[in-house]
Amino acid sequence: MADARTPAFRVQGAALAYELTGPEDPDAPVFVQMHGLTSSAWREHRAGLDMTAGLPRSMRVLRYDARGHGASTGRAVPYDYLWPKLADDLLKLLDQAAPGQAVHAAGPSMGSATLLYAALRDPERFRTLTLMVPPTAWETREHQGESYRASADLVEKQGIGAFVRVGEDVLPPPALADRPKERVPAVSQELLPSIFRGAAMTDLPALEDIRSISAPVQVFAWADDHTHPVSTAQKLHRAIPGCQLRIAETPEDLQTWPAATASFLERHS
Repeated sequence: MADARTPAFRVQGAALAYELTGPEDPDAPVFVQMHGLTSSAWREHRAGLDMTAGLPRSMRVLRYDARGHGASTGRAVPYDYLWPKLADDLLKLLDQAAPGQAVHAAGPSMGSATLLYAALRDPERFRTLTLMVPPTAWETREHQGESYRASADLVEKQGIGAFVRVGEDVLPPPALADRPKERVPAVSQELLPSIFRGAAMTDLPALEDIRSISAPVQVFAWADDHTHPVSTAQKLHRAIPGCQLRIAETPEDLQTWPAATASFLERHS
């Protein structure tokens, strides 16, 4: 998504790189594939978090890089990376790329947080939500915020290479055991500290607000990942009416997610 042909949609303080593929019919249904913190739209395929496999050819797919990530631009302003701000970016991009349409959407971690805020702000925009590996939230968020602030300080003092070296000692969750580890963030050294500090300052919406979501929701989690604890997924599952929960403990479990998503969309199309 980084070449000169990539469209760029301008929002306050950033230009979002995006790609809309599939039928040229503007009324064809749209599936939005999002990404997580320090990742990008195309990295999610290698991580097993791209849910577009198995979708019907009649569906268009919208991929984009969040502000400051991948081929999108951004500012060194932590407040720009709060999840409600990213949700505002998404809704504005949908006005451009899929005007007037209710879309299906999936995203891991930061992407799932963005979707929750966007769905609360504009419920009619979403036909289904697939929330993957939701991040630390509520009582588990404070400790994670401390880790993000420490990472921001490390990058500022010693550079992005020092951050990458620290990450080499972190074991992936069992569901990712057969996947290549993405060690270098898809974020510039200039912006990474602000992105980390923004992540440290934000949290998921309150559960009482999340209970009002009316779109069909499925939640995917994986075991043994303290930055994406199963406890967050379980609380979302209990809070959202009719929500479905699937937990991956092995790479084989993770491989079932795209097919499960295709089936989920078919039931709610």
